[in-house]
Amino acid sequence: MSEKTKGEELREKLFFTPKNLSELMTPEEKEAAEAFSVDYKNFLDRAKTEREAVTTMVELLEKAGYTPFEAGKKYPAGSKVYLNNRGKALIASTIGTLDIGEGVRIEAAHIDSPRLDMKPNPLVEEQELCFFKTHYYGGIKKYQWTAIPLSIHGVVVKKDGTPVTVTIGEDPGDPVFCVTDLLPHLGKDQMKQPMTQGIKGEQLNVLLGCELYPDEKVSDRVKLNIMSLLYGKYGITERDFQSAELCAVPAFGARDVGLDRGMIGAYGHDDRVCAYAQLMAEIEAKNPAHTTVTVFADKEEVGSDGVTGLHSHFLIDFIEDLAQASGKELRHVLRASACLSADVNAAYDPAFADVNEKHNCAYLGYGPVLTKYTGSGGKSSTNDAPAEFVAFVEGLLEKNGVTWQTGELGKVDQGGGGTVAKYVSHFNVDTVDMGVAVLSMHAPFEVISKADLYMTYKAMEAFYR
Repeated sequence: MSEKTKGEELREKLFFTPKNLSELMTPEEKEAAEAFSVDYKNFLDRAKTEREAVTTMVELLEKAGYTPFEAGKKYPAGSKVYLNNRGKALIASTIGTLDIGEGVRIEAAHIDSPRLDMKPNPLVEEQELCFFKTHYYGGIKKYQWTAIPLSIHGVVVKKDGTPVTVTIGEDPGDPVFCVTDLLPHLGKDQMKQPMTQGIKGEQLNVLLGCELYPDEKVSDRVKLNIMSLLYGKYGITERDFQSAELCAVPAFGARDVGLDRGMIGAYGHDDRVCAYAQLMAEIEAKNPAHTTVTVFADKEEVGSDGVTGLHSHFLIDFIEDLAQASGKELRHVLRASACLSADVNAAYDPAFADVNEKHNCAYLGYGPVLTKYTGSGGKSSTNDAPAEFVAFVEGLLEKNGVTWQTGELGKVDQGGGGTVAKYVSHFNVDTVDMGVAVLSMHAPFEVISKADLYMTYKAMEAFYR
């Protein structure tokens, strides 16, 4: 092999050139990534809503020795606790060996995903067809939700206060549901509409049934038949929909994508891919120096508002409880803390190359994406991480053999987006975004790289370790 020229050596020293993980990972790492992806796919299939994600994660945490958090109690180093916020958001924590006055290490992901929520009065009958009326949740392309199999998930709280969990469409013997679309033969006018208007929000009605209730003397016989089936299985009446949280999500499960099986296609990668990676990093944190605070938030897709979103104080209240138990001031703990806002970024798609600036976008298979700032236009509504903290995280990743990349969410004037980072940094905590690159983000079927998933887990483990 010929020796490198001076120019080649200088280029290698001075240039930053991300590399594809398929070239860098050892056979052992690829085997570990495959095993990690199998467990992740099982998690996705069990956790299609934020409630299901919390339930599944609590099971995994308790299996790993975590116990419910008790405010006011001082925990010794190595203790593992969790806080369940109303069944829709979650915090897991491992108490560190350092005094909490040295700060905590936070990893924050969200576990809600775009979907079709049922309206308060959802059940309607039109021309002897029965539907659930929906109000879509999060940023979706409405046409993508038509003519695909859907399942119904959620909880109904009955008049007497009894909660009833509903899941229909996931088991092989279950029926599925769908939103209908117009046939091409009659779609001339529809096809002339902008894509945002081709399917309107009020047309996203979930088809439930067509069978008549066997009584000719009553009206709305299809609706009555559907309601009698729901009452027979769940004991719910139409009045109970007023307090229900029901939604329609894709009925299909997570699958390998590609002849090489290097990718995973599924509903809800945004942002359960980062949530699962940080959950595993949290569980693996045995004796961390800094106390870990792993947050799984709700409502990110609609602005992080509400009692289970990170715009509320449930995270800060948890850290304050830890601080007070050790006689420390919350503001001093927060000032010494650091956070990875674990959210996905957009992967470069050659089919839509014009929306990206190739030198500053993320690529599938190049490792987790470190995003110094998000927002839109002139960095509007963003967390812009301090250079010192970004350099610290970069050094940490490289020290621990984690391959990473940087990327913005599209061209400057193209669009953009936000994460929960700004809600954490608001409390004087150094925060930077890092997560997995995703193709077809917010679609019912998103795609990620298995190597990126595994390397993101390694990055989060290193941040805690």
